[in-house]
Amino acid sequence: MKKLLILFAAVITLQVNAQVKEVTLQASGLTCAMCSNAINKALQKLPVAARVQSNIKESSFTISVKNNSDVDFDAIRKAVESAGFSVARLSVKGDFNNLQINNDSHVNWQGENLHFLGVQKQILSGEQTFQIVDKKFVTDKVYKKYAASTKMECVKTGIMESCCMKNHTTATRIYHVTI
Repeated sequence: MKKLLILFAAVITLQVNAQVKEVTLQASGLTCAMCSNAINKALQKLPVAARVQSNIKESSFTISVKNNSDVDFDAIRKAVESAGFSVARLSVKGDFNNLQINNDSHVNWQGENLHFLGVQKQILSGEQTFQIVDKKFVTDKVYKKYAASTKMECVKTGIMESCCMKNHTTATRIYHVTI
């Protein structure tokens, strides 16, 4: 029984440590403070947002994520789009626990499927920041750069079935990321 409790505590600790802490995005299309305010209000409505800070000069917004929240990056992008703007850059800060990554490979982190592009083979530990480089999360120029760095079809669709259906029975969202 004691061993079972220790194992349970270790699993809980790992889940708490595998946490998105913060999402920072830069929006495009802003022309005034009212534009910034519209995005800020849209982001504050997200269930994962503990706090939203805006930087009007850089057209950026930092979302402090509520503890143990499942962050939907597409929902964040859609919130910006619903305010009438687009995402030019989206970075995610989170905790990693010895996650092995390789260039042009898929990993699962915190329930999200990530496809790392333009990275060296390494182990991610502690607090790290990665950038989502999917279409609609970066400028067209940045997207084309990263899309050209892989032959996997999932970079075009954002769906794992297009390049590795053998491991999945249903279409699964995958985010293309870099560090």
